Amino acid sequence: MTKLPENKLDIQLIALDLDDTLLNSQAQISEKNIEVLRRCAALGIYVVLCSGRAESGILPFVRALNLAGLEAGRYIVAINGSSVFDLHKRLQIHSQLVSGEVLLEADDEAEKFGLHSEVYTPDAIFYGKETEWTLMDCKLCNIQGRQVDDYKKLLEKGFSKMLVAGEADKIQQLQTKMRARLGDRAEVFTSKPVFLEIMPRNVGKGEALLWLADHIGLDPKKTIAFGDGMNDENMILKCGYGVGMKNGQQHIKDVASFVTEKTNDEDGVGDFIEKYIL
Repeated sequence: MTKLPENKLDIQLIALDLDDTLLNSQAQISEKNIEVLRRCAALGIYVVLCSGRAESGILPFVRALNLAGLEAGRYIVAINGSSVFDLHKRLQIHSQLVSGEVLLEADDEAEKFGLHSEVYTPDAIFYGKETEWTLMDCKLCNIQGRQVDDYKKLLEKGFSKMLVAGEADKIQQLQTKMRARLGDRAEVFTSKPVFLEIMPRNVGKGEALLWLADHIGLDPKKTIAFGDGMNDENMILKCGYGVGMKNGQQHIKDVASFVTEKTNDEDGVGDFIEKYIL
């Protein structure tokens, strides 16, 4: 069963996850997607990149789109909604933190499984021990990793996001334990089968986008979000329309308003926008 709009959509803001959504399997934005998004921005439709990455990890894709100089390209949502950044002011205009107390407990729980945590700032990832998982995440996010001697002391400050990486079966077990221990003091979810994230309570890409729409003065019903994974569910449900990628997780396709006809390797985002928005 296809899930597609019957008519053209009236859209003021397009929110886009990066990995496996806007980016292809080579972690690049295709020429087709770039061309379509530039046409949107030229019409005054805001184009907002929304990622679990920190700000500096999103900037290479901002440069690829070459929209930051336009009003419609001035904002990005980083760290899964914990941060909203204004590229014109070069300023974080909205942020939320997980408390140091919660981070220390989460780190303790991870250690019981033989896993190690890391925390994010706009321009670096900090960790107490460098592992193959931390190196993989730094490479994936295109951001500098920094090992610190007194990592637990650092955690006391509070951060926007903690991530624990490991084998999928361990991560699933840890998620159950972590949710039981932290309760309603933090959001605990898997963004990928090997990535467990600990975020501020009631914070996600969706909340950040609704905050941004209000900040700009847009109608939230005229926003649309594209995503493929569980960390996109929040914005897919909270925006006016949610679009799951054809290559996305089945749950995301089930809860989305629509599903693209093509995958991220077939310009799925650009194809949908060209047909149903432009």
